[in-house]
Amino acid sequence: MAHNKSAVKRIRQSEIRRVRNRHLKKQLASAVKNVKVAESREDGDAKLKVAVSLLDKIAGRGLIHRNKAGNQKSKLTRQVAAL
Repeated sequence: MAHNKSAVKRIRQSEIRRVRNRHLKKQLASAVKNVKVAESREDGDAKLKVAVSLLDKIAGRGLIHRNKAGNQKSKLTRQVAAL
């Protein structure tokens, strides 16, 4: 267990960040899945907009690498364009 106040605070902060990061990654996975299962072009475009926004947000926070976000955006855009 932690031996000083700063270590206790660091543990507290880490737990809060862990929960927040986990939630954001789950949101992203759901958004990407929604784009992949879209039936129509209009539906896909709307869901793609949400997914791209989340990808940018998560890459900006450093949860995923910016190149991975770019690759996912490109792949999703191609899938929607094929509808």
